[in-house]
Amino acid sequence: MSSHTLFEILVALHIVTGATGLVVFWVPVAGRKGGTNHRRFGTLFTMTMLATGSVAVGISLTTLYDPVGTHPHLVDHPIFSDPAMISGIFGWMMLYLAILTVNLAWQGWLVINNRRDHSRNRAWHNLLSQLILTVASVNCFWQGWLIQQPMMMGMSMVGFATVATNLWFLYRITPSPVARIREHIKALVGAGISVYTAFFAFGAVRLVPELALTPALWAVPLVVGLTLIIYHRRAVTLRMAPAGAAAR
Repeated sequence: MSSHTLFEILVALHIVTGATGLVVFWVPVAGRKGGTNHRRFGTLFTMTMLATGSVAVGISLTTLYDPVGTHPHLVDHPIFSDPAMISGIFGWMMLYLAILTVNLAWQGWLVINNRRDHSRNRAWHNLLSQLILTVASVNCFWQGWLIQQPMMMGMSMVGFATVATNLWFLYRITPSPVARIREHIKALVGAGISVYTAFFAFGAVRLVPELALTPALWAVPLVVGLTLIIYHRRAVTLRMAPAGAAAR
């Protein structure tokens, strides 16, 4: 099987799982919290994010192995004709975003399912996930520096912030129910931001390659997602701590 054929198969799987997750995402976000639909569709969203991120790892590795063979339509493009640009944007940065998505989805899933035993959130696989994301973030920054793409360097900061906030929560002694739900919101909405960003930016390259480097395509999901995180975290705090007590 050629690298291009494998790449196209992975892209098709990525579209199916990713599109499903991006539609399902809005049910737990917009619906009643804690109900049957919230749990059911929240679980489906988490599983699709884990699948989408895992497939994206394969897509990025295939791109890194054969950047021109997997993106032949970019051979004559004025920006992406250089294989180093294809490897940087569609290889290394996609690998980073894939790892970020898996990290956030897994963190969000664990913190809500381990509500009776917080120490289980510090399982070896979740701590390893933080290390892998840190390495991926450093690499994304470095690869962006090599090809002089500030956007890659800027996006890597999200990974560093994610690891820092994840570890801050994981090593809290006894997080309150409010703190646990706030972390759940941050992680799973963050996973949605990551995938929406990838779909907007990398999907655009198949139609108009220049759009892959347009800051607006990267900024819109981030702004919308951060707004949702702030709104729902505040709503949870007000609902569960009406007296104004800070989340511990």
